[in-house]
Amino acid sequence: MANGIFNIPYPATEEVLSFGPDSTERENLQAKYKEMYDQAPIDIPMYIGNKEVTTNDKRPMSPPHDHQKVLGYFNYGDASHVNKAIDAALDARPKWAAMPWHQRAAIFLKAADLLAGPFRDEMNAATMIAQSKNAFQAEVDAACELIDFLKFNAVYMQQIYTEQPDSNDGLWNRLEYRGLEGFIFAVTPFNFTSICANLCAAPAMMGNVIVWKPAETQMYSAQVIIKLFKAAGLPDGVINLISVDGPIAGDVVFKHKDFAGLHFTGSTGVFRHLWKEIGINIEKYRSYPKIVGETGGKDFIIAHESAIAEEVATAISRGAFEFQGQKCSAASRAYIPSNIFDEVISLVKSDVNSFKTGSPEDFGNFINAVIDERAFDKIAGFIDFVKEQNDAEIVVGGGYNKSEGYFIEPTVVVTTNPKFRTMCEEIFGPVITILKYEPSQFEETLHLVDESSEYALTGAILSTDRYAIETATQILEHAAGNFYINDKPTGAVVSQQPFGGSRGSGTNDKAGSYMNLLRWVSPRTIKETFVPAKDYRYPFLG
Repeated sequence: MANGIFNIPYPATEEVLSFGPDSTERENLQAKYKEMYDQAPIDIPMYIGNKEVTTNDKRPMSPPHDHQKVLGYFNYGDASHVNKAIDAALDARPKWAAMPWHQRAAIFLKAADLLAGPFRDEMNAATMIAQSKNAFQAEVDAACELIDFLKFNAVYMQQIYTEQPDSNDGLWNRLEYRGLEGFIFAVTPFNFTSICANLCAAPAMMGNVIVWKPAETQMYSAQVIIKLFKAAGLPDGVINLISVDGPIAGDVVFKHKDFAGLHFTGSTGVFRHLWKEIGINIEKYRSYPKIVGETGGKDFIIAHESAIAEEVATAISRGAFEFQGQKCSAASRAYIPSNIFDEVISLVKSDVNSFKTGSPEDFGNFINAVIDERAFDKIAGFIDFVKEQNDAEIVVGGGYNKSEGYFIEPTVVVTTNPKFRTMCEEIFGPVITILKYEPSQFEETLHLVDESSEYALTGAILSTDRYAIETATQILEHAAGNFYINDKPTGAVVSQQPFGGSRGSGTNDKAGSYMNLLRWVSPRTIKETFVPAKDYRYPFLG
């Protein structure tokens, strides 16, 4: 038995490898990419308890940048597999929940070090291949952010457990943090490998058991996540991976009495639907489920008349087009004052025209493919809509082609209509719409930014005028959960910028901070009196 109070080593954020020409890390990653790309088709099972489950329903996996290439297949399940995953999770729960917290921490700390070392190239290459991320975008996501999630969450767990109540003379008050009574359903997106792993790992670290349903387009790298956790010593049944149709999985999960929480990242519409399902079934549950979700965004950049045009243009080019705009934080609308408008547009056009597009295997490509045909068709539909309108025009980009991969040109739209469709609706692709405003209308434009979208995820103000920055910070108080001053609205770092938004963007429980972990515990207060009273009478009765 461990008799000690153990301190988690306080980590530094993981250093991002640069993959410069002739560097060892570039050579190693390119070799791993080629090895994985050229290997024989693989067969990815579901991981349920101690079993690797296969079915007769094999679904092909193809890179978005080469959709004729078959990387392998993943096994598609049904309601019976959902039930088996729940049973496996509940079977694992007693021992896992009772495991001392430092033992759980050790597993995920080991996973972080394995990812920093022997798993790094495999995780990055899988993300590049399956999600069409260039090397740098894969590195900051699949390696660095996930390493940071695992290490800092362990520190936050210790911080939470250390918080204890006061005690008066003669008694001892204690607070323990129990895992939730039941299982957590984790529903994860395609766009960030780190988010997929963290939505499982964060509640698991706090003593919970997980049924995990990744996006089908992320199954290739999801298997690497499971391999990583198993290599770190995660017991069977703690995290169970299933690939099942969403409504079928939901019909089982949300009617199960032991459903204890939902950890979700995805679309606003799906999240709202799941919330309704939970509400409809609320009387079935053993307890009130925790609901944590991060959803969509219509993220903004607003420049003040004092802003420097080159800085605004770079914020747009990086913020809107890195990873093809498939970040929930990606800039998709911008408000530029007339005094720098022409210069900003000229610089952005120059940037876009300099972008190279193609497979992430070529490290010179800044732009890769969007995730699948459904996303391609949706984004292309927005571009076609713009081309038919009189109050907006495409100033650069606007082309698309899916003959080999799902490639869409980074597209800049300029509109005169502040409520133009692409100024208000989420696109989730490489399209940004820009509105020109008069500098004298700065405050009115800030209110327009605040009122034009149902979302409130990220946003940025660029200015060299501190009064303008303060004004924007106040007026846009509720417009963004992550607000950036003189920077692009993407690239939140664990422990530095806890991530999440409100309004239509989610519950703002801040992944990458102790706040998220608090959602996955049920505190129990324990009061111990050393010398109990032996007479009911109080002095006032005398």
